[in-house]
Amino acid sequence: MGTGEAAKRMMPKVVEVRALENHKLALRFSDGQTRVFDVEPYLGCGAFAELKKPEVFNSVKVSFDTVEWSNGVDLCPEVLYEHSKPMPEPAAKGRT
Repeated sequence: MGTGEAAKRMMPKVVEVRALENHKLALRFSDGQTRVFDVEPYLGCGAFAELKKPEVFNSVKVSFDTVEWSNGVDLCPEVLYEHSKPMPEPAAKGRT
């Protein structure tokens, strides 16, 4: 078995998703990481165009270890993980 195969088997799963402004998703993965994925580049492709409608975009939910919208569009967890960026940590309260 190649290294790539092992990495795919160990790819973190999506455990929580929240729709953000500007067609971004806040994702929490099974490895504990919270990351931001930008859906904007996909909005010109087929069924993804429907995600331009706020009511459809905001319908995102976790489904089978990844995300899915009410129109049936989904993205594989590998794409979400590999093409997302770590979410910035909120500023610590009370720090000067």
